[in-house]
Amino acid sequence: MSALRSGQRRRAGAPGGAWFGLPLLVDGFVLPRLLRRPVRLLARAGGGELAPPRFAMTIATGALLGAFSLYGAYVGGHFPAMVQSITARTGFAVDQVRVSGHKETSEIDILGQLELDGWTSLIGFDAEKARERIAQLPWVQSAAVRKVYPDEIEVRIEERKPFAIWQHGRELAIVEENGNVIAPFSSERHAMLPLVIGLGASEKAAEFIGKVEGYPELASRVKGYIRIGERRWDLRLENGVTIKLPEHGEVQAIEDILAMDKESGVLSRDIAAVDMRLNDRLVIQLTPEAALRRNAALNEKPKSGKKPERRI
Repeated sequence: MSALRSGQRRRAGAPGGAWFGLPLLVDGFVLPRLLRRPVRLLARAGGGELAPPRFAMTIATGALLGAFSLYGAYVGGHFPAMVQSITARTGFAVDQVRVSGHKETSEIDILGQLELDGWTSLIGFDAEKARERIAQLPWVQSAAVRKVYPDEIEVRIEERKPFAIWQHGRELAIVEENGNVIAPFSSERHAMLPLVIGLGASEKAAEFIGKVEGYPELASRVKGYIRIGERRWDLRLENGVTIKLPEHGEVQAIEDILAMDKESGVLSRDIAAVDMRLNDRLVIQLTPEAALRRNAALNEKPKSGKKPERRI
């Protein structure tokens, strides 16, 4: 319609109007539809046809000061805190946290990593940074943090699986199947995990324990798996007997000692260790008490076997 009127003005020889001394209409040119209304309003304001509101200058001054304040807060790094404060007071303050998937990790530790306070706004809350902080907790393998509007945070975690207790020196730690340390051993609920001892034991334990568990009659009696020189294993039984296995042929050595135990009960005797490292012989080490009894018995034999004296 404006274009038609402009055309009529041109045909009638009427002036096209001006805004601050500049002509608004040019021969052969039609403004796009989106710009026609703003240009007409500006032209009317420039021509004095529109009267400003009563408090226009006050409003404009306030808007200008507010814009400068927002810009200053943004440049100074205070804008996120401002957003948090405003949105928290308008119904978006975090009021509830739901945690799932945790067994070893306490909710207190998880809440601490969320870094919430009484006026944390869900709008300004950074869920990704919170997820990264939670993932740093010892037992957490992966974590997911989700914002549920208007005032709830949902945390789902997946924890590492304990495999064994690793003793290195005087320290005890819970390790995964691949040997990675999870956390120091501090809870009796993990006391039933296998105990592996020695340098390199945590990395090699899974494969070796799998071999021993193939023989339940032996695995049920094992108290500790000892790694010797990062080359071979010893088995410490519940009754204190140590089975010294060779570096190679562990399975065959286990089958041999189990066959002997079934035949003569060697693993239930008063002995300290059974050495299976030699291919051609079995070496049994007695306990100190058994060694004393054996020496005493050997010393008694000559006396009991001495022929009585003949008197003439």
